[in-house]
Amino acid sequence: MKRALVTGASKGIGLGIAKMLLSEGYFVTVTYAHDEQAAENCKNELQGISADFEVLKVNQNDKDDMRRLVAHLRQQESIDCIVCNAGTTLRKGLTEMSDEEWESVMNVNVNAPVFLIRDLFDKIPNGSRIVFIGSEMAVHPHGTSLAYGVSKSAVHALATNLVKFFEDTNTTVNAIAPGFVETEWQKTKPEEIRQNIYRKTAIKRFATVEEVADAVRFCINNAFVNGSIIEVTGGYCFK
Repeated sequence: MKRALVTGASKGIGLGIAKMLLSEGYFVTVTYAHDEQAAENCKNELQGISADFEVLKVNQNDKDDMRRLVAHLRQQESIDCIVCNAGTTLRKGLTEMSDEEWESVMNVNVNAPVFLIRDLFDKIPNGSRIVFIGSEMAVHPHGTSLAYGVSKSAVHALATNLVKFFEDTNTTVNAIAPGFVETEWQKTKPEEIRQNIYRKTAIKRFATVEEVADAVRFCINNAFVNGSIIEVTGGYCFK
């Protein structure tokens, strides 16, 4: 059985991706950082699909946690699919954020995935799939979240640059850049803000989690899609 890792997958987009991978026949390792209730809900939802999964508590801003994750995964014969979904945001501009806040966003969104793939490199067999969850905010910068936008721009660049390191292995590396997605967090937005976003989106709604997961499915099942940034934004643009 092929094995997959999905980081930050106890809810939202990550959980949708984990469900999709279970349906594709993978054994799926799911990580989460803090939310114990979400982790329990995740287990219950995944059990409805398959028993071939595990849920591990891993804070990507904690190097010891990441080392333990790597040690655990290295016990497996191979890691055939890695979906780097875990992320954190910071709604602060240039003059408002501290050094520590900037570094935390970069650690979770950029550094942890780099070191994870580096440390698992020899466990990734030929023909594997690596997918990063980037963001539309790396394509259309947002003035209130500098660290997040820059970190996701780095994620997009990471996906395209890693292609060279997996050349001649038939392993593909891609990134999905979602726009606004109907997750638990987005559902708390005031209706006025949601309507403003709808006006900037040609399809006039948020994406579903399943639509983003289907974009990941496409990358996993198409062996010639490589080094691509696939936007799933509904035609979002500024007006």
